[in-house]
Amino acid sequence: MRAWEISGAFGLDNLKLVTREEAAEGAPGRGQVRLRMLACALNYRDLLMVRGEYNPRQALPLVPLSDGVGEVVEVGPDVTRVAVGDRVMPLFAQKWLAGQPTKGDLRSTLGGPHDGTLQESMVLSEEALVRVPDYLTNAEAATLPCAALTAWSALVEHGAVRPGETVLIQGTGGVSIFALQLAKLLGARTIVTSSSEAKRERARALGADETIDYVADPSWGKTAKELTGGVGVDHVVEVGGAGTFAQSARAVKPGGTISLIGILSGGASKILLTPILMQNIRVQGIFVGHRAGFTAMCRALDEHAVRPVVDRTFPFEAAPDAFRHLKAQKHVGKVVIDVAG
Repeated sequence: MRAWEISGAFGLDNLKLVTREEAAEGAPGRGQVRLRMLACALNYRDLLMVRGEYNPRQALPLVPLSDGVGEVVEVGPDVTRVAVGDRVMPLFAQKWLAGQPTKGDLRSTLGGPHDGTLQESMVLSEEALVRVPDYLTNAEAATLPCAALTAWSALVEHGAVRPGETVLIQGTGGVSIFALQLAKLLGARTIVTSSSEAKRERARALGADETIDYVADPSWGKTAKELTGGVGVDHVVEVGGAGTFAQSARAVKPGGTISLIGILSGGASKILLTPILMQNIRVQGIFVGHRAGFTAMCRALDEHAVRPVVDRTFPFEAAPDAFRHLKAQKHVGKVVIDVAG
């Protein structure tokens, strides 16, 4: 089988297409299944991993990517949760099934430290798989394990967003677009920030009630608060990190929640803690989510026929181009790689 590996050293130039012996993995063991991978999708974490910026001590070689979908083609003894022919999505954190994570759960992630989905075949535990809702295409299903589940964990599992509340969403990347779609499903009012008029227009077409150009309006946190009549937003989907957190704290209402998800603008900054303390603001770190949440999210998506937004699909042989497209940050939604062709 073929796989893309980061080998020798970090960097996109060191992402190489290699051939591996499928037999080297052996037949699926007890409780395991073999997947023929159909599609996978990129997250910003994957780009950082390839560049060596996410975990410089990550052992190489490494198959990148954490999002994906595959077809069960072989099952080991005692497998009962899935069957040959099922389309399934691997969990990002393979051992995190429910509840609060352990250190072991957090270290069981695909695309680092363990090999990820950018390969033609994988052997995984049946416990680490979730069935695909039938209405989704392979490309759409490939986007769910990380980006969609992260948004679900932020707004539903931790945020408990209710109808009529206001959610401020930064940008139009994978997590942000899913957050927009889920917030609308939950009956919330949404405000989306983007420096691109084309992206803001796309966000409005997807249901954004208000949009803000954060470059033209550097005090966008204040503007977001004014759009709520001065009350403040109930929930902020914070994907920017250090460079945007101060404005998020300015936008949120007393007692509101900031879901800390990404570090697009950096991961280290001096943060003034007084507003968080004095206004009873909750800052919740979001590390994707567990299988129970993934399963619940798929039921909700299926019930409402929510279609993931796929920006562009690249062939398997052009995987480096998919990374370059993600790096350019011109996408809306998810960047996908077609593995099966």
